[in-house]
Amino acid sequence: MLQKLALIFIPLIALIIGIFFYFGMQVKEQKIYNIMDQLRLTLDAQLKEHKMNDLKTAILLSKNQALIDALENEDEDLGYILLSNTIKEIEKNTHYHIRAQIITDELNIFARSWDDVYAGMPIGDYRTDLKYFQTHTTPRTSMEIGRRLGVKATVPVYLKDGTRLGFMEVISFFKGLTNFFSTMGVDLYVLLDTKYMDTAVLMTDNLAMQNYIVANRNYNYSHIQTLKKVDFKELRLSGVTHRDDKYIFYENMKDGDGKIIGGFVFVLPQRYFDYFRDPEDDISFLVNVTRSSLYDITKAESYSGEMYTNLSADSMMSLQEIIEREDRELFLDEAYDKLDSYSKDELIQMMLNKNIVKKIDGKIK
Repeated sequence: MLQKLALIFIPLIALIIGIFFYFGMQVKEQKIYNIMDQLRLTLDAQLKEHKMNDLKTAILLSKNQALIDALENEDEDLGYILLSNTIKEIEKNTHYHIRAQIITDELNIFARSWDDVYAGMPIGDYRTDLKYFQTHTTPRTSMEIGRRLGVKATVPVYLKDGTRLGFMEVISFFKGLTNFFSTMGVDLYVLLDTKYMDTAVLMTDNLAMQNYIVANRNYNYSHIQTLKKVDFKELRLSGVTHRDDKYIFYENMKDGDGKIIGGFVFVLPQRYFDYFRDPEDDISFLVNVTRSSLYDITKAESYSGEMYTNLSADSMMSLQEIIEREDRELFLDEAYDKLDSYSKDELIQMMLNKNIVKKIDGKIK
């Protein structure tokens, strides 16, 4: 009797377990693709937001009469001073870090906010996207390959008689975008196809992986060995893969003309996978997105960017291992500023935990 019952129930139990396992895998797969869709939507939304912010700033700069006069009078020194001071004032009051430059109508650098070294340098060979303005008079904001890959908001500057003087441009390099996804537990890698390296000459020393160059500089190094094992051809086709307990997602990257020039790769460690909850729980991803924004707002209101100002360099070195992930960017920026005033010998002694008398005699070479 027991044998007959066993013959009936064992296959039945096996079938139930199989069905349960099958549907469990289906739910998990659905969840993976839901996360991929949400990451792509969030990327698109963040890119649009960054482009819009850069465009607003570029338009305001294009209406600055002092900058226009300096450009018209070909006074490069004055142009640099005015532009640099304006950007510093924006950063001081908004904590929004940007780079801006003025380009002449002949496509030469007139002034850049971050240095005054390359005034007069021609950039037409690197900036083929500027050909857009041969047939258009409206501003353009897009991801473009120059000497570095970046998001460029370009606004033409005209005199009252309609003569075009040049361009005001705001440039960003994915730092904010990378940090945004990092606060969600997702690490972003912006990859440029190596066939564009003849143009992106300032990226020749960047990390290379197969046929790609990593464009963002503040990426997470801990996933590099995993990414080097990934077949990017297969990843482009499937959109997602799983390796080393990490989910890896891919999205094409396009320039302003819609041409694919590389890709965005997202790495989600398995330990953060359950944080996204169920595929049908639409609000779960919203919580991930808003928590990072809420953190930034709360930190800005509470600390106003001065939370580490009163700490010594020695104290900050002691704290570096216990700083939370969300605070590391602000912490490292402040630490680098403090450590930059120490000599090599002082830094070595500090690392050896020896007491020395601080002596400022130049920057680290």
